[in-house]
Amino acid sequence: MTSRFIRFTAVAIASAAFLATSNVVAAQGMRPSPEPTAVLPNSAGVARAKADSLRYPYTAADIEFMSGMIGHHAQAIVMAGWAPSHGANASIGRLAARIINAQQDEIVTMQTWLRDRHQPVPDGHTAGMLMVMDGVQHVMLMPGMLSEAQMKELDQARGAEFNRLFLTYMMQHHRGAVSMVKQLFETYGAGQDETVFKFASDVNVDQTTEIARMEKMLSAVLLTEREP
Repeated sequence: MTSRFIRFTAVAIASAAFLATSNVVAAQGMRPSPEPTAVLPNSAGVARAKADSLRYPYTAADIEFMSGMIGHHAQAIVMAGWAPSHGANASIGRLAARIINAQQDEIVTMQTWLRDRHQPVPDGHTAGMLMVMDGVQHVMLMPGMLSEAQMKELDQARGAEFNRLFLTYMMQHHRGAVSMVKQLFETYGAGQDETVFKFASDVNVDQTTEIARMEKMLSAVLLTEREP
């Protein structure tokens, strides 16, 4: 049994234990507001990255995960940014604000990790991962990300309909992020870098917890819709 598998198993157990004890913005790629603060590379960060890489070598899978999760987070921020203007209820408004605050900071962490390792750095605004195929640039959606049609549907919704769609689509989005973590830890040699392991583990626990919370919120929204 590898240390990588043991560490991921521990994270999964911690997530399950937490859930058991709990009662428990107009198009893709638009710039959210406020924007994440850019972090420029510095010699100390690069030196630290080199030292970390000697102890915990990073892999192509780590780079793909960090790059892809930036675009994944960017779309979630766009979705959450619509809550105030689309008539979201108070609980969804608070959830959306938490998502924006947390994921903006995480985008900066991922950009810094990539920059310190001299890797291409996504801008943090493009909802998806930029790929070049046959000389043409395309945006590839990560698991769970909303299609253009789904984003349009959510943007056009207001009030109770927005609440329902937001929770439905954000759970889809979160489940995609959790599947990205699972794929990372199942890839041989990946997830050993300290920053990547901690970030991916946090995504697994935090978004699994939020899925459980949103399931309860959605039940309450649907119940309200059925009331006369």
